[in-house]
Amino acid sequence: MKSKKQIARERIIELFKNAKEVFKENPGLSDRYVDIARKIAMKAQVNILGNLKKKFCKKCKSYLVPGENLRIRTRNKKLIYYCLKCKNIMRYPYK
Repeated sequence: MKSKKQIARERIIELFKNAKEVFKENPGLSDRYVDIARKIAMKAQVNILGNLKKKFCKKCKSYLVPGENLRIRTRNKKLIYYCLKCKNIMRYPYK
């Protein structure tokens, strides 16, 4: 028997896969998938996995694809993500 949290994690991963597949045809639908995944995570009190956290904008909640609606730069041992939709800047440290 799977717990609610495990089911929620699986659904979140599946929604991000669907968002990736549908982005070229319909970016708005991929944004909606990310929104649903976030709501599932909040409802089940589950953290979105680290590699998936970087795939959506923290401000406008849109699905990010490098070269399409995301600019990535490196500076001072940080990854700088720049959302081209809402002009938000997110910084992630790296080694």
